[in-house]
Amino acid sequence: MRYSASSPSSWVGASGLKVARQLLVLVRFPNLLLMTLCSLLVRTCLLHAPLLEIRFGLLLLATLCVAAAGYIINDYYDVKIDAINRPDRLIVGRVVNRRQAMLAHLLLSGEGVVVAGALSPLLGLVNLGSALLLWGYSARFKRLPLVGNLTIALLTAALVLLPELQLRTGQTTVWVYALAAFLLTMVREIIKDVEDMRGDAQHDCRTLPIVWGIIRTKWIAGFFLANLLLLVTGAAWHALSHDKLGLGVWLVVVVIGPLLGLGRLLVRADRRRNFTQLSTWCKGVMLAGVLSMSWMAFR
Repeated sequence: MRYSASSPSSWVGASGLKVARQLLVLVRFPNLLLMTLCSLLVRTCLLHAPLLEIRFGLLLLATLCVAAAGYIINDYYDVKIDAINRPDRLIVGRVVNRRQAMLAHLLLSGEGVVVAGALSPLLGLVNLGSALLLWGYSARFKRLPLVGNLTIALLTAALVLLPELQLRTGQTTVWVYALAAFLLTMVREIIKDVEDMRGDAQHDCRTLPIVWGIIRTKWIAGFFLANLLLLVTGAAWHALSHDKLGLGVWLVVVVIGPLLGLGRLLVRADRRRNFTQLSTWCKGVMLAGVLSMSWMAFR
């Protein structure tokens, strides 16, 4: 007997793969990969610590659990807004019901806090604070001007600092990268607010572009972008004057160049697709910044 390509078993397999892909979208799998890469490079290239160490593996697991939980609770609260802004990415309420999403959030957050707390009270407190901030961001903060942007930017900076908080090496370079992550995240989050104005306005959100208008919002994003450019330019100058030619050239060509391009696009942006392009550009700059850590391995 021959089975056709449309047999029940193939339906189940195709359906399972589709659900798996949608769950990966729910937890923002590419973002989790970038977080993993960032933590690995901070530990090995900035702190010069061994990578294959069980305590670091547990810290990374705890961090990713809290981050995934944050993405889930964000979608839980944003079902109606995402139906307008990103209907193609609507998972909660369509693939996963709201009760399942809340349970997954609580389990992942709990695991992240408990595992980090077992490593050290400080790490446990940081992850607990991160989980609470992510909940507050999803439920309330993101609907307020600047508050939500600052929340996510601070959490991004904390991600960079976690390996240092575990080892306490006293490396100042980690704090420079954390500040850069904070500034770039502020730029991207403000741009995303402009991109999502339509859905946010229909659900009583009070984000920057809704309260102050697009022109003023672009000036605020430009302020953080200018500070980021100053920081990276200073880092590039320091690298070039201290015989770190590879890092200096990388920062000038692969980070500062795109940041200048980002500023040019920001000045000209006036439509939703322009801000979508800017958001994607920010992701590219973030990846370039993370990869620049690899040059710090060469002392």
